[in-house]
Amino acid sequence: MKLFQILNFSLVILLTPGAVLLAAEEEPVPAEISIGERLFIETRFAQAYAVHPDKADPAMQYSLTLGKKLPGPFAGKTMNCRSCHMVDEHAETVGAGMRSYADFAEKTPIPARNDGKKTTGRNSMSLVNIMLPPTDAELFHFDGEFNSMEDLVRATLTGRNYGWLAKEHDAAVKHIAAIIRNDDGNGELAKEFGGSYKKILAGKDRSIPAKFVLPESYRVDVVKASDTEIVDKVASLITAYVADLNFSKDEQGRYNASPYDKFLQLNRLPQKPLNGESNTAYAERLTAAVNDLQAPRYLITNAEKFATHKQDFKFGRQELQGLKLFLTKGTDKQRGGNCVSCHTPPDFTDFGFHNTGVVQKHYDATHGAGAFVTLTIPDLATRNKDYNAFLPATAKHPEAKERFRSAVNKKTPGNVDLGAWNVFANPDIPAPQAKLKALFCKQAKLAASACTEDALLPITIATFKTPSLRDLGHSEPYMHSGAMHDLSSVLTHYIATSALAKAGKVRNADEALSSINLSAEDIKTLEAFLHALNEDYD
Repeated sequence: MKLFQILNFSLVILLTPGAVLLAAEEEPVPAEISIGERLFIETRFAQAYAVHPDKADPAMQYSLTLGKKLPGPFAGKTMNCRSCHMVDEHAETVGAGMRSYADFAEKTPIPARNDGKKTTGRNSMSLVNIMLPPTDAELFHFDGEFNSMEDLVRATLTGRNYGWLAKEHDAAVKHIAAIIRNDDGNGELAKEFGGSYKKILAGKDRSIPAKFVLPESYRVDVVKASDTEIVDKVASLITAYVADLNFSKDEQGRYNASPYDKFLQLNRLPQKPLNGESNTAYAERLTAAVNDLQAPRYLITNAEKFATHKQDFKFGRQELQGLKLFLTKGTDKQRGGNCVSCHTPPDFTDFGFHNTGVVQKHYDATHGAGAFVTLTIPDLATRNKDYNAFLPATAKHPEAKERFRSAVNKKTPGNVDLGAWNVFANPDIPAPQAKLKALFCKQAKLAASACTEDALLPITIATFKTPSLRDLGHSEPYMHSGAMHDLSSVLTHYIATSALAKAGKVRNADEALSSINLSAEDIKTLEAFLHALNEDYD
């Protein structure tokens, strides 16, 4: 009888409003995700640690922001993944806040070496939802350099972000494997995550806590395995962790945490594609449903509250008008942002690559109006004759100048970041080529017979991967270069660049730019909608 009463009381607690989260038991985190997180924050894989294990990397001392520098969460140590992809490290810091696995800088700090680089050339893209696309379409990094997340992780751990130069790839692999093999189990991470890497990755020791016992497919005997096999296993575990970084969805796979999602639910608007329906077809169906909405029900201000955003949790008339502008293709007679063309719901990205004029704007601002349009960019044959002069450094070409994957600088005219141009048809980067060719053929609407590398290379100039627009409040600054610090700047850019594209003044302009018809008065309205895509991601 007492047992029944206890169970019945527990049931009452579970059904009491506001008590569900307190009483409900959380599902255990799979071991591969936990160990992947451990490797994600491991600070000993960097080149600086290999050279001076007893010294801190100065690049870790501060977190760069758009304002003042902040104390670095890993100060006193060397590089790890989390230093560029933060979450709550600065949640309580004035002037900072939560992140959706991004940092606060225009361009991410990296360890100093003799190449003179102190930051990457690009902004740090949020990792949340980064692994959404289907396997046949997934390409990673702003320029599509990586065919899989495992490829990206391997290249990051052994690349310039961790302080390793292109010619040091083998040394990096050897060092990472040595850290794994020789870990003594006495470090902070080892104590928190079940013991030494040797023990955890083998997965057989009975003293391993059950929550850290890895499935067979993630195990490796680090004593018998080669250096490469160990690094591959590290990459697979970090990938498992990243794959688990997703925005909130319900059991039916519908996004459910932002004011926008709540508005769709409240008005019984379609929240996701039907089985077999493409995102583009879903967007068209959603647009029709939104336009047919006769008596919309709005989310009332303060009905719910954000914990990590300084804004009201609402979706009102202004947000709805912004949604309509977002979904509408602009014409001479109709206002519309045509944002949906590239930022397709429900994920708010098409996973494609587009030139939105950001490169040209920055280059012209530095070197004079019209400078980018007249910049000499080699064709495929010219590029192939001199890899070192034009393409990014790799293990095969460690002395390559990276002229077209460089930050714009007044002192080095001709240096610029051309995005996917650096990767497409690059013989040193074979893995993503089939996907890139198929993607650019489709975007260019070329017949198969016309879809040659020579024809496609110019179409890749200054194109970058479309990021998701969900939770933008946790990932500013914006664009691949981080050059735009707020949403108003982004929208102002699109209005100006659209006008230039219509006049034929944007080199390799994406066709979607010509279907934007917005005025300055529309900026606040669109901003309101974009803010409604925020959620309390943690």
